[in-house]
Amino acid sequence: MNANQSLLIAALAALPLAIASANAQAQSNEMVIATQLPEDMSNNAIYPALVHFKNLVESRTDGDLEVTIFGGGQLGSEVENGSEVQGGRTLQSTIMSAGAMSSFYEDYQVVTAPFLFTNWRQAWTFFDSEWFADFMSGTIEDADLRYLGTFDDGGGFVAFTNNVRLIETVEDLEGLNIRTEENPAHVAIMQSLGASATPLPWGELITALETGLADGQFNAPVLNTTFNFDAVTDYTTLTGHVYNSAPWVVSETWYQSLPEDQQQVLISSAREAIQLSHGMSGALATTSWVESCERFEECYLMPDAERERMAEIARPAWQEWIVDDFGMDEARVQGLLDEVESVGEQLEEEDYRIYGQ
Repeated sequence: MNANQSLLIAALAALPLAIASANAQAQSNEMVIATQLPEDMSNNAIYPALVHFKNLVESRTDGDLEVTIFGGGQLGSEVENGSEVQGGRTLQSTIMSAGAMSSFYEDYQVVTAPFLFTNWRQAWTFFDSEWFADFMSGTIEDADLRYLGTFDDGGGFVAFTNNVRLIETVEDLEGLNIRTEENPAHVAIMQSLGASATPLPWGELITALETGLADGQFNAPVLNTTFNFDAVTDYTTLTGHVYNSAPWVVSETWYQSLPEDQQQVLISSAREAIQLSHGMSGALATTSWVESCERFEECYLMPDAERERMAEIARPAWQEWIVDDFGMDEARVQGLLDEVESVGEQLEEEDYRIYGQ
């Protein structure tokens, strides 16, 4: 066998390995994202943000990193999607509700604190902060998930709807049976405010309200109008006692398989998509609240003074639950609460310094 023949045989022997390597590279350059939100560009703020992300990534990488989005729960439940993303093979990214995220990273439960934020800017600035990114860095060690950012879940701030009476003060909650998510934090909050709580899955909510199993529920105004809660409840009050959020994660194993330039594109594009979603979320929530006041028999926007009264009651009860029952470190809880308060104070001071003096 001459030298040329030897080289040819060696090249043929190496061919399968080259093909396998190319296939592996092609697979690593595909990003599949799953969300429970519908594939609709107008009724939620998350899907349009993901479409913008897809356009940015594919443009900035000349199509080398291809993004595919599956909305409407097509690929399973939130927890199922989270588990698939951990492997990073068939699904690389997903957006989860706070409750589902807590299944993978228990510390996320702290953002269920009642009356955590007073306005959207405070919430968005906090969730977009380096402090919170550092807080979420534990998702890598705990679940092999890298945190990309936080969307509003349905607009963030929630509103009560119920069949008994208009809620204008904390005393009006006394004796009401409120459906909550299957989240013990929400149960603790309702009980502290004098209501009883009935934890039920989403699929049983309408029936519970129709049959009287529950007197009321709370969700963001976007959901209250989208799912026609005015057909089964008469009164709505915007209290904002809970801020619903939806963290966005990506498989850490898969992320580390990407070349550095694609990692940079992914991160910068995700951050821009998050920013785009903020404004749309606030606009949708505001529009839905106006629509709520047209569709429900009565609506009420709770003033800050009464919200503060409710917070003074609910916050200590929630802190007792999350430290004593849930088992979260008290200093870590207080650290987050202090940081949120600091963010709010800094925004007010900077606004007045820049625009008011």
